[in-house]
Amino acid sequence: MCSIIGYYGDGTAAPILVRGLKRMEYRGYDSVGVATKDQQILVKKGVGKVAEVNDSLHLDALPGHMGIGHTRWATHGNVTDVNAHPHPSSSGKIAIVHNGIIENYEELKADLEKRGYKFKSQTDSEVIANALQFNYDETLDVKKAMIRTTSQIRGHYAFVAMFENGTLAAAKYHEPLIIGIGKHGYFLSSDVLGFIEKTDDAIYLDNGEFVILDRIGIQIYNFDGNPVKHQITKVSKEFADVYKGDYAHYTLKEISEQPDTIIQAGENSRDAINSATEFIRHARNIYITGSGTSYNAALVAKYLWQKHAKIKIEPIISSELFFSPDSIEPNSILIAISQSGESADVLEAVNIAKKHNAKIVSIVNMLTSSLAQESALVLGMNCGPEIGVAATKSFTSQLSIIYKITEKLCDGCIKIDSKKISDSVARVLSDHSKIKQVARELREVKDIYILGRAVHYPIAAESALKLKELTYIHAEGIPGGELKHGPLALMDSTVYVIIINPNDHTYADTLTSAREIKARGAKIIGVSDKPSDVYDHWIEIPAMDDAFYPLIEIVPIQLLSYYCAIEKNTDPDYPRNLAKSVTVK
Repeated sequence: MCSIIGYYGDGTAAPILVRGLKRMEYRGYDSVGVATKDQQILVKKGVGKVAEVNDSLHLDALPGHMGIGHTRWATHGNVTDVNAHPHPSSSGKIAIVHNGIIENYEELKADLEKRGYKFKSQTDSEVIANALQFNYDETLDVKKAMIRTTSQIRGHYAFVAMFENGTLAAAKYHEPLIIGIGKHGYFLSSDVLGFIEKTDDAIYLDNGEFVILDRIGIQIYNFDGNPVKHQITKVSKEFADVYKGDYAHYTLKEISEQPDTIIQAGENSRDAINSATEFIRHARNIYITGSGTSYNAALVAKYLWQKHAKIKIEPIISSELFFSPDSIEPNSILIAISQSGESADVLEAVNIAKKHNAKIVSIVNMLTSSLAQESALVLGMNCGPEIGVAATKSFTSQLSIIYKITEKLCDGCIKIDSKKISDSVARVLSDHSKIKQVARELREVKDIYILGRAVHYPIAAESALKLKELTYIHAEGIPGGELKHGPLALMDSTVYVIIINPNDHTYADTLTSAREIKARGAKIIGVSDKPSDVYDHWIEIPAMDDAFYPLIEIVPIQLLSYYCAIEKNTDPDYPRNLAKSVTVK
């Protein structure tokens, strides 16, 4: 949920850290801070985004050749300068940055306070700094201090600690932490984006491991203190491409990349897609899980596989599986969908399923992620880095892979023409004028409902999520047939309703619902390849083979959400209170 970074090398640390934090800001942007080691540990931090705080505090001017940095997404304590990371220990001889949650921080804090250690912040993170200080003061050994501290803290976490003696140390337990191996230094980071400009050589720590960086070099241990050896992995250089180019925002750039990413989806995993198809064909029970956008993709999979391949599949919201773990039948398949592969809820669902001997198939963008490592088969989205917090191109990449599996499951009963679909998306993206006009009209609207039937209902749910994320407008996806079972009571002249209504077998019934809504005074926005006098605004999409409309119809809603955010003067790349990768429960 937060981004952490460390550097130890020949270069000046602060500018390297600040640049890395800018590239990982999607993980959290409440506050930012940097600490470096010169003659002593120096800390600067403040509330705001990286560029803002750097402009005011000159984070990148701190001296020293080692340091740590952090961008925060608040979990414990308000968004204040004091609660921002890095957190120094009482003595100031150790400073830490932390991602995750320390579950027993209150009891540890109480014990340390009795021993005379002072706390300044409301965070759970500060307890790590003082616990390390206590253990280091007793042992005068960084390795022993790390072993003791990791044995004392409970929770899911990754942290990087800087010691005044000139050592960096870091630990991983169920939160991402990657080592970058450069020619002139080492990096520690939540994400390869933190160091990909400097090196594409990486080591992915396993859970229950820590690393020490000092003049000797790099040493990796498990939490018991036993040495661990790792292979160096080459990271795909495509993840270095995180620049906006000529686009005003990453979100608009990523929406605009979809004609290409839909074609690319799964192309690096053709054999795995074939194998996954066979797994699914012969599975007794099939479950599919995800959170947010990924769960909406799972709903599309359910509809497509049942309709076209006669295969039953049960979608599960990842965060809900914890409360009903026995719903997973032994020796089943769980298909886990996640852009980052680091979402805590998805990883916990996978862990629960594996305890029931389920085989894990993942659809993921980061092929070196924790989810990929837990999977028997990995299907790569292959859509490149997605920096905007609201998922756009990753959603259609997920759908593209789901369609490729569907085609194989039904022995070609639907034929995917990726080029035709790509061209249709490009047509939607070729003219933004109508969508901009509608966005201006929605600027002051308080409630938007999105209606869809059959496979279009998951798209209605995803549309509502995009509008909520980017515009802060209350938005709700409604199954078309449920209109008379409650939602119709909400329709009046202040409400706008978006109708997902391509000219397929759902068209007539959905149009009837639109007429009923309009009779109550609500405004109708139709997303369709066919005009109607019912629509107050018609957003045209190209005609398609019926099965593939979901890949097209979400794109204008993504654009509408983006332009509504611009009209409301909100930041579409970094919506308030949200982070790209939800790595804490």
